[in-house]
Amino acid sequence: MNLLTTLTALMPVLTVFFFLVILRLPARRAMPISLVITAVFATLFWQMPLIQIAASIIEGLIISLSILWIVFGAILLLNTLTGSGALNTIRQSFSHISRDRRVQVIIIAWLFGAFLEGAAGFGTPAAIGAPLLVALGFPPLAAVTLALIADSSPVTFGAVGTPIVIGMAEGLEGLAGLPAGGEEFFTFLRAVAVQAVQIDVLIGSLIPLIMVALLTRFFGQNKSWREGLVLWPFALFAGLSFTLPALLVATLFGPEFPSILGGLIGLGVVITAARRGFLLPAEPWTFGRNEKPTFDQPATLPLPLAWLPYLLVAGLLVLTRLDALPLKGWLQSVRFSWVGILGTEINAAIEPLYLPGSIFLLVVLATVWLHRLSRNQLRQAFSASATMLTGTAIALATALPMVRIFIHSGVNGAGLDSMPIELAALAVAGTGPAWPLAAPLIGSLGSFISGSATFSNMMFSLFQVSAAQQVGASTQVVLALQALGANAGNMICVVNVVAAASVVGLAGQEGRIIRFTLGPMLYYSLAAGLLGLLLAY
Repeated sequence: MNLLTTLTALMPVLTVFFFLVILRLPARRAMPISLVITAVFATLFWQMPLIQIAASIIEGLIISLSILWIVFGAILLLNTLTGSGALNTIRQSFSHISRDRRVQVIIIAWLFGAFLEGAAGFGTPAAIGAPLLVALGFPPLAAVTLALIADSSPVTFGAVGTPIVIGMAEGLEGLAGLPAGGEEFFTFLRAVAVQAVQIDVLIGSLIPLIMVALLTRFFGQNKSWREGLVLWPFALFAGLSFTLPALLVATLFGPEFPSILGGLIGLGVVITAARRGFLLPAEPWTFGRNEKPTFDQPATLPLPLAWLPYLLVAGLLVLTRLDALPLKGWLQSVRFSWVGILGTEINAAIEPLYLPGSIFLLVVLATVWLHRLSRNQLRQAFSASATMLTGTAIALATALPMVRIFIHSGVNGAGLDSMPIELAALAVAGTGPAWPLAAPLIGSLGSFISGSATFSNMMFSLFQVSAAQQVGASTQVVLALQALGANAGNMICVVNVVAAASVVGLAGQEGRIIRFTLGPMLYYSLAAGLLGLLLAY
């Protein structure tokens, strides 16, 4: 590649970083500008046919509809529970577990979020966890930032193992010596998954400590790192309460259930420990002067009834994602697809009933009956939810088309591979034997651009194998680093940030959020790379 083509390949990253993070434009303005610049550069210097660019934009619009449906469902459920008084009851319940805000964020964002990631993935943990934290009195910026940071380690096994069993499996199709779909191939995938979580026990278990340190430093009254770091015994205990069960499940049963079962086991262990004050300081930490009341009115609903909608969401997500049950097939049978958009090889499809947004809507309707909401209350919830989506719709409807141009850029007149593959090849040429250190950053790039660890693994897995073979590194270790890097990129990816920000009313502040999540993302990627460098040779 020459200078212009290299800049073109980097354009989706550079424009997003420049407009969102440096100029601090809201995503609804930054993403349309980034899309136009990327499309122009792709046409002029990458020589992508206009028909390929147009088809990529259409595909991105279709995918954005799926994500908007998920976000709308999450917001609607939140507004419904607010109207029914359920959130007020839930706030009170957490004060009985612990008044310590550090403990609350670990339980909700790290452990409940891990379970939701394992059950549904695709941004669901932040869409549910962030507004729940806001309802408990957390500042919206803290809530969304910490929910995104927490949604890292569990992503390896998100959506019942989708990043591994679909993303990496399809990405490795054609791998020499391991025919796709064979028993030997799936044994290899299981070994990669176990390798990833073995590394993650050492790096991911520290995520809760990073979360509470950021909470106390940037959102506490005293702006103190120490007030977060002093909780290290409990935070490390909570980190291991997820990662160790996840390792055991991955070793015994494969990549489908480590996040689901690890999250559930961790919830049980950590909630029990918190109730008993195990490893906790005597004085709970709060927001001080800025502390909002945990609840400001008596509970109007019994606690089990208040939690029932969230339990229904979690249960239905699991039941509809199990291959052993017919529900998944029934829901996926309703499918709207466009094969060969505008005569290209690009396809797009929506499975509306299978999307988590449809489950949210079903639970909302059940909640109306369970909590006895009036028609007027339901109408208000719908109206408020639709209003909140305006800025998000603009951002997603331009961010995703830009991403698809990047991914489908392999069709061009310049004789180049796709932009992500060319960038990765440039990286491996510059690193040589130090490739394992850089491998997670490639995975992060994939998630940052595409908005999905599954797509990142799909894009880069075969390339990672080639790079590992060129430098003589362990293929299994390098693929594990790709998976972990994809986790890290999940913290900063534009799609997740835009969606999570909209749920808590922070549309337009996406750049601020990324500035908070960028540091943890770099820690996660670089720590994985350093360990990988030790293990790969």
